[in-house]
Amino acid sequence: MPGPAAPSRRTVLRGAAAVPVAGAVVAACSPGERSDPTPPAAPVDLGGEKDVGPGESRLYRDERVVVSRSAEGSLRAYSAVCTHGGCPITKLEGAELTCFCHGSRFDATTGEVLRKPATVALPELPVRVERGRIVAGPEA
Repeated sequence: MPGPAAPSRRTVLRGAAAVPVAGAVVAACSPGERSDPTPPAAPVDLGGEKDVGPGESRLYRDERVVVSRSAEGSLRAYSAVCTHGGCPITKLEGAELTCFCHGSRFDATTGEVLRKPATVALPELPVRVERGRIVAGPEA
């Protein structure tokens, strides 16, 4: 009984061509810590001041910002870009942010890492209230 047929030259070349692409995806997906997550470059209007109640956090996905209000009423804002791989953070549950790229988790009230692979906290952003609106990002 004859053994399996040897792969054709075309099959071998296709397989070889796919290897660098797969390697590039893995390399791009595991760069280690990023020291320059991308917060807003200019102030962004996030909505009404009352959108974030005392003791609550809110994730603004499109703006890549999370805002938390303490029980006393003060606001804090953080970049919602993961410090591990630079992926946008897309989930907020309670006060816990989750990055789905590699599973890092952060505290939305402090920016601190709750679960690795990230080891660097989320950068804090300036936040203020202007005419009843929450504005986060660098001063204009």
